[in-house]
Amino acid sequence: MKKSVLTFTLAASVLALSACNGGASDDAKVVTSKAGDITKNELYEEMKESVGKQALQVLIIEKVLASEYEVTDKEIEAQFKKEKEQMGETFEQYLVEQGQTEESYKKYIRLNLLQEKALTEGVKVSDEEVKAQYDTMKTELNARHVLVADEETAKEVKAKLDSGADFAEVAKEYSTEEAAQESGGELGWFTSDKMVPEFSEAAFALELNTISEPVQSDFGFHIIEVTKKRETDIGTLDENKDEIINTLKLKKADTTTLLPKVSKLMNDADIKIKDEDLKDAIDQILNPEPAEPAAAE
Repeated sequence: MKKSVLTFTLAASVLALSACNGGASDDAKVVTSKAGDITKNELYEEMKESVGKQALQVLIIEKVLASEYEVTDKEIEAQFKKEKEQMGETFEQYLVEQGQTEESYKKYIRLNLLQEKALTEGVKVSDEEVKAQYDTMKTELNARHVLVADEETAKEVKAKLDSGADFAEVAKEYSTEEAAQESGGELGWFTSDKMVPEFSEAAFALELNTISEPVQSDFGFHIIEVTKKRETDIGTLDENKDEIINTLKLKKADTTTLLPKVSKLMNDADIKIKDEDLKDAIDQILNPEPAEPAAAE
């Protein structure tokens, strides 16, 4: 899931803790032991000291966005199911590593979806763009690649492949991807959403059995060859339309507009922070620095 720019690392944990408050009094015990008890107020003070301002930001952002935009349980469940399927067997381990449960992760998804709705408000997508994206989604490629750390090495790899060198042997010699020692760089069948955008865009633009120029992604530089192409059944255009529109809107959206939107919502909400220690928690959001103009070409 694309993470919006205001989503904080501890968002899910904060939202989960807020839901567990239960209205208990400040001196209610959250821990009892022979060594001593811990009250709700003691826990609050400790959390305030460590993550208080950031936690308060998360909670207020969630409140003001929810007052303006709606995210349904159906949308949350659909996104949760999608992410769980994408991560496969590693999903449960991921939750454990992040210190989350399924329920806390759904709270995180809700916050992110709220941000996405604010971010994509007013963004237009044409029917032609939707159809083109659908056609790409229903196409599967079978490809192979060599992944290297720098562009110079990538050009060296391309020159060797262009001169007729065996792809698998070149992949085993050069690729930084450990799996290449076994696979020879073979990726098998995939759709556009299964690869990082830079890789997918380049691969789907390639003619069959041609060697790409170096393609840069967060992983390094790829040299790609598409060996097969086929159509796959992903359902009708109407069945995929909503997801496609949202994907295209997010791709088009200007992320610099999100902070000013949240700032306006906060100012309109007339927020008053009662805890003196947290008074300035949202000052930077209420009065954001203006974005620097883009440098001239």
